[in-house]
Amino acid sequence: MSEANSLSPKPADRLQRALVALDGLSVGDAFGQQFFIPGMRESCLIGRRPPPPRWRYTDDTVMALAVVETLKQHGRIEQDALAGRFAERYSQEPTRGYGAGAQKLLREIANGGDWRTLSRALFSDSGSWGNGGAMRAAPLGAYFADDLQLVVQEAALSAEVTHAHPEGIAGAIAVAVAAAWCCQIVSAAAPNGREMLQAVLEHTPESATRLGIEQARDIPLDEWEYTAANLLGNGDKLTAADTVPFCLWCAAAHLDSYADALWAAMHVEGDIDTNCAIIGGIVASSIGGSGIPAEWLRSREGLA
Repeated sequence: MSEANSLSPKPADRLQRALVALDGLSVGDAFGQQFFIPGMRESCLIGRRPPPPRWRYTDDTVMALAVVETLKQHGRIEQDALAGRFAERYSQEPTRGYGAGAQKLLREIANGGDWRTLSRALFSDSGSWGNGGAMRAAPLGAYFADDLQLVVQEAALSAEVTHAHPEGIAGAIAVAVAAAWCCQIVSAAAPNGREMLQAVLEHTPESATRLGIEQARDIPLDEWEYTAANLLGNGDKLTAADTVPFCLWCAAAHLDSYADALWAAMHVEGDIDTNCAIIGGIVASSIGGSGIPAEWLRSREGLA
């Protein structure tokens, strides 16, 4: 993916790209969340029947909405504004599945705390290395897809508000670059997933997450998803390094089919909603909004 490209940098065009990725992310998130309902996995596997509506989304989508709102208002990641939006949305709907660390952080921000101090203080002053920065990064990558340097810079700023550890930041950068690359090839007849993984590697900082992406690049894209997940992780540990490499591999293997990508992610279980959110945002950026099954889009609850 070249740094100079023909994608429009106009705010309206950038926002439209971000909204496509947001739809892909939110439908994926809501789809994946259904499989934590007892018995849902077994009832849907035969014949690949989507879960019955309505699909409720999680904090993954709520935080992605805050990212898109910040981009719409400021044209960039204004970190104080983003932190405020995260905290406000959490206060309005605290039962969207936030992790314990995120709940503590967002409550303290809502009470007037400084995210700069609070984010770095998490996990014994190391900052969070979880997958939360990555789960919301695809719309940002799509927004800045006309300028890859900005993708890397703004993804790092977005992650830092809640995930100050280098691993959390690396995961966000990797997902954002993947979505940006996909925006470039949205009209390609046969998108090359291996080229996407290589582009991501070229821009992801040295980290355990990057090492996992290197491993993902070397796994054949027609490999069984269980094999890939066994090698790369499936998000069970909730870390960027355990989540992002498989998500990128799964997206790369299914850049031309949103449904195939998400069913593959569901099969390997783990952090299914976050995996599907990451993969959905990337693949939607590759195939465009029309590639998201209309039935699935209708099944997701409305974005608020």
